[in-house]
Amino acid sequence: MLVYFFLLCALQLLGEVIVYTTGLPIPGPVIGMAILLLILILKNGMPEGLDQAASGILKYLSLLFVPAGVGVTLHFNLIAAEWLPISAAIVVATLLTIAFSGLVMKFLGKLS
Repeated sequence: MLVYFFLLCALQLLGEVIVYTTGLPIPGPVIGMAILLLILILKNGMPEGLDQAASGILKYLSLLFVPAGVGVTLHFNLIAAEWLPISAAIVVATLLTIAFSGLVMKFLGKLS
């Protein structure tokens, strides 16, 4: 299990290196997880240890929201001053996400 935890960390680091060297506007962890997805597709499945390592990390996922909450309280005056554009961005992004998810499901439904 520890080996797979280090694999996840190494893939995140690899994603960060790719972003740093290429200047891509994509977060490094996203690239690292895309690489992991490709590896899992090529191996036709997920090893047991990787499942355990990921489950261990996911148990403490809520702790990652603490810095975001602190940031919101720290910059509350800025958020209050810009509430309209922030709200509009949230609503538009939510609607686009719902529409895109529906289109993907429609496309995948035709494949099966």
